[in-house]
Amino acid sequence: MADKSERRADPLSQERIVSAAIAILDEGGAGALTFRALSARLATGSGAIYWHVADKQALLTAATDQVIAQAMARGGDGTPPDEAIRALALGVFDTIDAHPWVGAQLADDPWQHAVLRILEGVGAQVAALGVPEEGRFNAATALLSFILGLAGQYAVGSSRFGGDMDRATFLREVASQWAQLDPVEHPFVREVAAQLPQHDDRQQFLAGVDLILAGIERSRRSRRTSG
Repeated sequence: MADKSERRADPLSQERIVSAAIAILDEGGAGALTFRALSARLATGSGAIYWHVADKQALLTAATDQVIAQAMARGGDGTPPDEAIRALALGVFDTIDAHPWVGAQLADDPWQHAVLRILEGVGAQVAALGVPEEGRFNAATALLSFILGLAGQYAVGSSRFGGDMDRATFLREVASQWAQLDPVEHPFVREVAAQLPQHDDRQQFLAGVDLILAGIERSRRSRRTSG
């Protein structure tokens, strides 16, 4: 009886279902998320869950949107737009790092609402940078593509790492293979092979954002000068 009264006091809702789904995804990835597992965690029947969520894909989409919405809410007013873009991009990076399944979901459907949240946030700051209206789409989508490229990399990486193969071991093995490539055909890859195992993903990601921002600023100045 106590269980029933507790469930009446805390009724099932889409918010509760999505939060429980996120917990399962964080623990075991997309493969662990089943309606049976969700029903057990919420102490309810699957029919009650289907009342709020159509299917697993809809649940994954809602979970991704909720996590990304939380990441997008971290920015503060009054921040210079270039710093706001860096903070936004790093917020998404840290979110994908903390929830690797999010990378796969973002890469799987670039038209979902979570992606539009990122585009809206980036686009608003691109406009605040003073980029002319005709150049904002290219600037914002260049940043978005770079961020979603990270998502794709994490989607692949999360499927490779597991068991005894952690990130450091994997990168050392790849670097070893690069170092043995033909020096005539792959001189640059051989040159950077030694940097691969020790590079910092977060710093490298931010360096890429800065390169795009520098290009946007050069384009903005060029347009202003030519105009």
